[in-house]
Amino acid sequence: MKPFTNLKGLITLIFIAAGVASASAQTKADILNKNVPITWLGVDYSLATFIGTPTNSSYSFNAWTAVKKTDNGVVTKEEFKDSFTVQWNQLFIDEQKKYDVAKATDRSSVKYAIDVAINANKKITKDFFSNNPSDFHTKTEADVAAAVKNYDFQKNEGIGMMIFVEGMNKGTTEEGLWVTFVDMKAKTVLATKYLVYKSQGSGFRNYWAKPLFIAIKELDLKDFR
Repeated sequence: MKPFTNLKGLITLIFIAAGVASASAQTKADILNKNVPITWLGVDYSLATFIGTPTNSSYSFNAWTAVKKTDNGVVTKEEFKDSFTVQWNQLFIDEQKKYDVAKATDRSSVKYAIDVAINANKKITKDFFSNNPSDFHTKTEADVAAAVKNYDFQKNEGIGMMIFVEGMNKGTTEEGLWVTFVDMKAKTVLATKYLVYKSQGSGFRNYWAKPLFIAIKELDLKDFR
């Protein structure tokens, strides 16, 4: 009888452990549950391709957002990665009322952990630039899932929200992006949606920040059910 008792206890422990694991895992339904916290992780550019020559000459001049006066105002790979990707992320901190992630996700507040995306952007080694319009939208949900699987979420857990910018087309003035919700502990995508918005604004930074603003302003959580 003693082995049977031990086996029964083991089975009980297995069920308890399974229950705990199930309770801690995030689900797609949690995205719509305003009582479930969300962490804003920032904007990732590892999937991004900029189509056309990235210069400031095509935009209204603004000293705060102008590129360096080198190479006729052409944005270099290093400036794009080390300067502008940081500035685009910092907007969500400096202008929280404008880029209102809490309101967009129907939360009273959200946690901010933009270093997650900023650190990922710093590790990018690819060339962002192309002159081929067909490079604008080449990624799929599987590409987003693969990026998330390899992410360093810096020990954050729960639901994370982020944007993967995929395409920035100077010719059509369009920016394509994936609004994405993830289970940070499991490193899995809970839901993601591809959206395209027109760019607008003064200076290189603001011009390509406009689609990020619209994506947050027009976000409808029902689209992620």
